[in-house]
Amino acid sequence: GGPTDEVYGFDEIHGALADADYAVLACPLTDATEGLIDDAVFETMPQHAVLVNVARGKVVDTDALLSALRGNSIRGAALDVTDPEPLPEDHELWGLDNVLITPHNAGHTPKYFERMADILERNLEIADERGGFEGLENQVV
Repeated sequence: GGPTDEVYGFDEIHGALADADYAVLACPLTDATEGLIDDAVFETMPQHAVLVNVARGKVVDTDALLSALRGNSIRGAALDVTDPEPLPEDHELWGLDNVLITPHNAGHTPKYFERMADILERNLEIADERGGFEGLENQVV
């Protein structure tokens, strides 16, 4: 075993979340993931579930999240990213007791800058060898 019991793909999201105590989102923002967590997903989740988003804010439909939180459809949310971001100071999410908001720093681990420098070094080598910026490691397209 690894650090988790199971890993699911996007097409299995409803089945995966039906029994989840915590749903941790750690995916890129793509056409396939934008709005992935919507009203239908929140209806699938058990009332005791907590949504944790360390991915991108737009992966979660904010209106659907607010509705789920207000209606106690889920227990709470921990958000390192939001939509919109930055979250306006008068946004309703700030006032909810069942929401924890952090300042978009979940990726900053003790080894963050070392890993970032390693990736940058490899990407500069790739760009130099190929004469361009195609096929870089960890590239956002």
